[in-house]
Order: sequence, then C-alpha cells, then structure tokens
Amino acid sequence: MKESTIRKKRKRLIFRTAMLAVMVGLVVFALVANGKDEQAVIAKGEKAPDFQLKKFGTDETVQLSDLRGKGVMVNFWATYCKPCKDEMPYMEELYPEYKEKGVEILAVNLDSTELVVKNFVNEYNLTFPILQDKNGEVMDLYNIGPIPSTLFINPEGEIEEQVIGPLTLDKLEGHLQKIAPGE
Repeated sequence: MKESTIRKKRKRLIFRTAMLAVMVGLVVFALVANGKDEQAVIAKGEKAPDFQLKKFGTDETVQLSDLRGKGVMVNFWATYCKPCKDEMPYMEELYPEYKEKGVEILAVNLDSTELVVKNFVNEYNLTFPILQDKNGEVMDLYNIGPIPSTLFINPEGEIEEQVIGPLTLDKLEGHLQKIAPGE
C-alpha cells in the first residue's frame, strides 16, 4: 500500500473517532439534562414543597405548611396576563363559600410593580390573600411555565391537580370541592 493511502486512512479514522466521541457526548448530555427536568416537575400525589411569601400590602407572611389540614389553591398570576384577569372574578365569587368549608386561596403574584398590583386588587375587589413572588422563587420551586397556572393541594399537603390555563367558574368549583376537607 502506498504511504499516501495509509495517511488518508489514518486521517479518516481519527476524524470518525472524533465525530463518534462528540455524538456520544451529546447523547450523555441529553440524558443528564432530561433527568434533571423530570426531577423538577411537581406531579399529582406528591407532597407540595413548602414556601413562605409576604402578603401584599402587609408585613404578614403566609407559609404553606401552616395551612395543613385545609385544602389550598395556589394560583400563579400577573396583572399583564389577560386569562388571569378573566378567572379572578370566579375566584372572588367562590372564596367566601370555600373559606368557610376549609379551603384557602393563595394568589401568587409575579409582578414587580406594587402600584400596578394594588390597582388591580382594588379594581377586582379581591379579598383572598395576594402573595408576592417578585423574584419568582416559588414559581421556580413549582416549575411553573405559562400563567395562569393553578395547583390544588389537598388537606394532607399533596398535589391533587395542576391546571395550566384559565379556569371557568364550573371547573374552579369542581376542583375546590375535591380539596375541601371532609366533615
């Protein structure tokens, strides 16, 4: 065999080995990245991670674990979100009835401007607790993507359901009934 042919074969072998190593590296990276994402997802039946947030307009804080024994609805929203605006009146309409039945509604706001939130709360006459998550820590903890997103947590502190998108009055009431503590 000629010397030039041997060099060409050697170069091809090195190139193919390098390409194979890159492809194996990409496959390993994809597997590791997917594994991390799956761990972060909050699934039905899992314990809801505890969090503590400041109530809007006060120095009072609300901690999820303090509500054990109650059903808890955690709604992630922002003032710029049109579907969030649509479901707020339904939440306000059902809040007094379900608060009496042992269900708490926590509306976790993701805005950073307090004046805008204050105007929104006043416009919709909201009486349920509005919590501030300015840095998005609780949003990240629950791996929340699009808003509105709502979690329904049963009295044992487990995720009963996660709903992405706006809720109608009937759907909201159905979910609240499921997490209401038994009598």
